[in-house]
Amino acid sequence: MRGLEGKRVLITGGASGIGAATAARFLEEGSAVVVLDRDAKARERIHQELPDLAGTVDADVSILKQVEAAVADAIQLMGGLDVLINNAGISIRHNFLDITPDEWDKVIAVNLTGVFYMAQAAARHMVRHNGGVILQTASTNGIVGYPYYADYNATKAGVIELTKSIALELAPKVRVCAVAPGYVLTPMQRAEYTDAMLEEVNSKIPLRRHAKPEEIAALFAFLASEDAAYMTGHVYTIDGAETAGSLAGR
Repeated sequence: MRGLEGKRVLITGGASGIGAATAARFLEEGSAVVVLDRDAKARERIHQELPDLAGTVDADVSILKQVEAAVADAIQLMGGLDVLINNAGISIRHNFLDITPDEWDKVIAVNLTGVFYMAQAAARHMVRHNGGVILQTASTNGIVGYPYYADYNATKAGVIELTKSIALELAPKVRVCAVAPGYVLTPMQRAEYTDAMLEEVNSKIPLRRHAKPEEIAALFAFLASEDAAYMTGHVYTIDGAETAGSLAGR
């Protein structure tokens, strides 16, 4: 991609899954990359897998002081910050009637409040300096309804509206977009499936498979690049046509 070489990139939830694939992609593009993750073992593992990382930082994105300290550390490690991949998130599978107040608060804190904290901290630096790009991980769950994830779905819809709103305020200096993946076959996701379960889910997707984490990473790289210089304020769905029509339409 044009314009990614030498860019300074911070990726939250970057030690596994989509975040790890995205870290690897930006390194391939010649960017400097810092991974933020609250899992110490995962941070150690990703640094072993990607020894060219500029570093890793520890933070719970739902705690403002930790976010501010981690962003400051990342800026010090790289000498600045050009791109934020706002990717950290959690989910808890429950019937709506069984979601507890503590579970609701926890999911909201990480998936929405944490995205807000990270975006604000990064944007403050970008606005004071040479601008930048903020890319946020939404989900098809924030676009259409899915059972058993009411709290998660609500946060991802919130991420989409947050993205659109701050894109308007931060333009023209900072571009802000969201990526909305559908089903992605991360190692953790694969471990939860039997072969029969995987085939059942794949059969519902028009392309008949899950996305690879590397395919989501490629979209992040494009949106951060100069090739996407006129793209801001929108959500880009990558779901194998999962949400393109109704079940009846398939």
